[in-house]
Amino acid sequence: MGIISRGFSGRSREHNPDLPPGQYLAEDFPVLSAGPTPDIDTADWSFRVQTESGKQYTWSWDEMQALGLEEIHTDIHCVTRWSKLGTSWRGISLDKIFAGIETENAYVMAHSYGGYTTNVPLEDLLDGKAWIATEYDGEPLDPEHGGPARLLVPHLYFWKSAKWVNGLRMMETDDPGFWEQNGYHLYGDPWLEQRYW
Repeated sequence: MGIISRGFSGRSREHNPDLPPGQYLAEDFPVLSAGPTPDIDTADWSFRVQTESGKQYTWSWDEMQALGLEEIHTDIHCVTRWSKLGTSWRGISLDKIFAGIETENAYVMAHSYGGYTTNVPLEDLLDGKAWIATEYDGEPLDPEHGGPARLLVPHLYFWKSAKWVNGLRMMETDDPGFWEQNGYHLYGDPWLEQRYW
């Protein structure tokens, strides 16, 4: 497993008070991946939510798009200390996905093509806080940035915005995902610098 990183250039927080502590302003969009970039055709892409009862709700690419895309303008912050301010996305709100789903569980494990996982409290995915993003800066989301679809949870460090997302599994407890098992913070609030355990 390797880490791919490119484009780490920026200015420190002292030049921009809108950045969380310890962050640098990135002019480009750095790429970080654990392992190879999956090549997923939208014809083969699907998304599922599995509840604690084992019931699964599934959407094809076209069914997901039919839920309606929203414009999202937000800042993003990576645990490796770069931030981008005022990014533009389009995606499907998790509120629409969970509108017809009944669950008593308070936590979610996000799953991705390629085997990546990350845990997120359900409350951090609802009320206009998270999306399944399919476009960035007016274009379809590039595979190196998680296309065709990634989770977008911009108020948390960017590893929580799982690339190549294909499902969510409801959990009773806040079990750690891939990076959390390897030392990253269980929650990941950039304003509190919750980088590592």
